[in-house]
Amino acid sequence: MTRHEIIIKNTHRGLRYEDGVLTSVLDAGRYLIARPLDLGFYRRPNVEIVLVDMRERDLTIKGQEILTADKVALRVSIIVRFRVTDPRAALEAVANYEERIYADVQLAARRSLAATSLEDILTDRNRLSEDILRDVKETAAGYGVEILRADVKDLIFPGNLQEIMNRVLIAERMSQAQLVEARTKAEMQRIDAQAKNDIKRAEAAAQTEALRRTAEAEADVQRIKTEADVQALREREQSAQAYAEHPALLRLIELEALGDLARLANARIYVNFDGHARNGIDDERG
Repeated sequence: MTRHEIIIKNTHRGLRYEDGVLTSVLDAGRYLIARPLDLGFYRRPNVEIVLVDMRERDLTIKGQEILTADKVALRVSIIVRFRVTDPRAALEAVANYEERIYADVQLAARRSLAATSLEDILTDRNRLSEDILRDVKETAAGYGVEILRADVKDLIFPGNLQEIMNRVLIAERMSQAQLVEARTKAEMQRIDAQAKNDIKRAEAAAQTEALRRTAEAEADVQRIKTEADVQALREREQSAQAYAEHPALLRLIELEALGDLARLANARIYVNFDGHARNGIDDERG
């Protein structure tokens, strides 16, 4: 018996056909396939293994010239990332699944741009990619392919429009720069005004604190003075009470006062012995 060996890598799957009829889908591994043999009374079927790549791959749709909704011709290049999920459908549902992806993406791009104005495209470039992916994803699943991404690689405008766009872009950048400068200036002015206000508030707070401390100091001085006056009055009251209770004390003070007066050269003391005592001080004249 003559056999030949087939090895299927983990990145591929194999479709096994016997006399053109699909019998199984082979996973990665080593397989021995018997060669066809015809003995007249017995014929071994013709076995064929078709490999299908299951890895993620990129397909580029280049330079498609498409009209927008406002009749502006654009040249678009799109990169599609895909992978086969059903090898049987990928080989049997369509003649060539890569060519079918190419056509489906091309038509999806035309439908999207035909319904979109140039202004909308310039405003949101990702919209075209999203439209293509949404349009193609379900269709491709029908022939065993999963569309992972569909990104617009290049978007080329007509020459005169490109020049206008460059001018607009420059104007927009200048406008943005002026806006940033104005915002920066306004922010600096705001910070400066805030700093001045903070300084004024700090000065006012310091002045208020100084006035408070001065008022507290004056209040303390007045309190001490009042306490001293009250204490002096209490002492005088105590002295008066002592004199009232002990008249001899008052007499001693009078004698001390007389002794002090006697030391003055120009002072005279008059004493009345008739029972009506009177003290007097006359200034010496002449």
